[in-house]
Amino acid sequence: MADPACQAPPGYALTSRHPDLAAEQAYFDLAHACLDTARERASMATSVFRTGRGGTTQARFEREAMLEAALARLTKLNIGDRSLVFGRIDPAGTGERFYIGRVGLWDVDHEPILVDWRAPVAEPFYRATGRAPLGLERRRHFASRGSTLLGIEDELFGDTAAIGLDLADGDFDAGGASPGDGRLDSQTPSSALIASLEAARTGRLGDIVATIQGEQDKVIRADLPGVVVVQGGPGTGKTVVALHRAAYLLYTHRFPLESQGVLVVGPNRLFLAYIEQVLPSLGEAGVEQAVLADLLSPAVRVAGLDHESVGRIKGDPRMAGVVRRAVRDRRRRLRHDLIVGYELQRLRLTVEQSEKIVADVARRVRKHNAGRRLVEESFYAALAASARQSVDPAEVRESLSDQIEVREALEWMWPVLTPAHLVNDLYGSKALLRSAAGNRLSDDEIERLHRPRAQHAAEVTWSFQDVPVLDEARALLGYRAGHREEDAVLTYGHIVVDEAQDLSPMELRMIARRSLNGSMTVVGDIAQATGSWAHDGWESVLEGLPDRRPPRQVELTIGYRIPAPAMALANRVLPYAAPGAAPPSTVRTSGDEPRIVACGAAAEIGAPAAGRGRRLGDLAAVADTLAEVIATERIQVGEGNVAVIVPDSLHETLRTELQARSVTFGGPGRSGLEQPVTLVPVRLVKGLEVDAAVVVEPARIVAEECQGIRSLYVALTRATRRVTVVHAEPLPEVLAQPSAAA
Repeated sequence: MADPACQAPPGYALTSRHPDLAAEQAYFDLAHACLDTARERASMATSVFRTGRGGTTQARFEREAMLEAALARLTKLNIGDRSLVFGRIDPAGTGERFYIGRVGLWDVDHEPILVDWRAPVAEPFYRATGRAPLGLERRRHFASRGSTLLGIEDELFGDTAAIGLDLADGDFDAGGASPGDGRLDSQTPSSALIASLEAARTGRLGDIVATIQGEQDKVIRADLPGVVVVQGGPGTGKTVVALHRAAYLLYTHRFPLESQGVLVVGPNRLFLAYIEQVLPSLGEAGVEQAVLADLLSPAVRVAGLDHESVGRIKGDPRMAGVVRRAVRDRRRRLRHDLIVGYELQRLRLTVEQSEKIVADVARRVRKHNAGRRLVEESFYAALAASARQSVDPAEVRESLSDQIEVREALEWMWPVLTPAHLVNDLYGSKALLRSAAGNRLSDDEIERLHRPRAQHAAEVTWSFQDVPVLDEARALLGYRAGHREEDAVLTYGHIVVDEAQDLSPMELRMIARRSLNGSMTVVGDIAQATGSWAHDGWESVLEGLPDRRPPRQVELTIGYRIPAPAMALANRVLPYAAPGAAPPSTVRTSGDEPRIVACGAAAEIGAPAAGRGRRLGDLAAVADTLAEVIATERIQVGEGNVAVIVPDSLHETLRTELQARSVTFGGPGRSGLEQPVTLVPVRLVKGLEVDAAVVVEPARIVAEECQGIRSLYVALTRATRRVTVVHAEPLPEVLAQPSAAA
């Protein structure tokens, strides 16, 4: 692919020292012109296909398919202000040049202008190293803003020295790679990578398509079949890698994944709001992103969390057996013979007959609700057989189906159930719980599960820990007549699961149930496992996932987000959070030193908790100090954002205290962390990144969270620039080192 012979655009001032800047700027202009042309054609096609009417059924179907394809193409081409062209690769000895970008583009002669980053030919752009150049003699990175090229960075493979990155306006730090050193070989970051890492956060996760690193690319381009487990420490990019893998798989396996669907499962809705722009920015807007509660029927209301002790029971794999037995317990023989009048005679269904009907149908069906039709057929046939003269069972059904005693008998023998009805009845009756539990649960566990039964299941607001229990029930109950769409369990061709280290066995069963073929990407960090079902290794996670193929485990070892000084503070905690775990190597060797700010004096307040004295810091002093720290951090990060990470128990109190001091801040919500300052409970901060993190009362985080030391590790690893710890209570021992004090 040759560069066009053309001059710089009129009025464009060249101040860079790189000799190719003018030619590359011209190529940028050509690429953007092709993008505009492609958008116009796609827009015109959508208009044509929308206005076409009539014709045969086949013609209308084809027109709809072409309209859908045109709309999908238009979505991919609407890239907003994101970079279009990332770089260039020059294969050795061929004279060819391939420009790598966000989408594939062609000129009017159908010559390739830009190669989609997911295409096989683009792989060396991300993978080549000094030891394995993959046939390249040059890799070129571009620094750009919109359609304006700001600088060029070259890596030459072989004996020629790298040119380095020269800048047009000083907006990026200059720097270059040594000859063919290979980013992963030496962990020397490119200037384009450093510029993206040091850019201010927006409160939403951005794509990394321009700066994907070699070990990340290996995960992204891994084969589709089977389960891929990605272990990655803080800042290794595991979340964006998983999302880019989804985009890559859709590009590479468009058929069948486009029709089978791709699902991304996140830990909470704040996290989904944080990542929701990544896939659309890569041109893949059709991927479903959800928390587990979203996969239930829309009629089921879910909010809030159970106490840890209750949540752990509901996540236990024993609950699958409890629910299975609870369904069987609703298939019952009659308590006494049913006698009903029919014309001038009485029809009878005996207790023994009802028991045989239930047993026979139970052997024949896989899903409970599907058995009701068979029960009714046998039920009316048995009534008809009890008549003195031959009677048609259909006539008996038509005559008796509305009688209250008949309906009650059928509902007793084999009720049609929704998951909410089944679980509401189960939790609301100790007798049903004991029967369903058998010897699976202790008396104490049964007491913890029991709660007053709601009059109507539709009135219940369920906890998030109830979600997999309800889904287990749905899997066993199956469809109800006339409610197939509402009761359906959708499956997907590929599932991405983030923060998988916290999923309970029941939640893993729920996810596995939605896998069409066992193809999954599972990412997380064992050191950040903080839930009531936190795992100590990936083996226990894999036990709950499809095993049609041997799983592949990959570890991301290089940290990009966190500067070395902040990582050093977090690494004091890591040996306690995950003994034996190796911290990621950070490419950002310099940065602001973390601050630990003490405020006020610890005071004894309130009654003893959990059988021992509980020390609570002077919250007024904490709030005063916090207001000052927030003001300082806002100045330091400029346009960036600040997260104030607090123990759950202090969230509402500190909100009130900060408001009283006229501190402007937002809260976590479905729109993500879009305010310059956000007050966030520590349980919601996992997976997020901010410019500055202010961690409040780490001792309370350690004491109150079920995996306290790991929760502290999570809190200390959220910031890309600055970390400050504010405390009135004594610090946890792992942080109480004089060298760290401010």
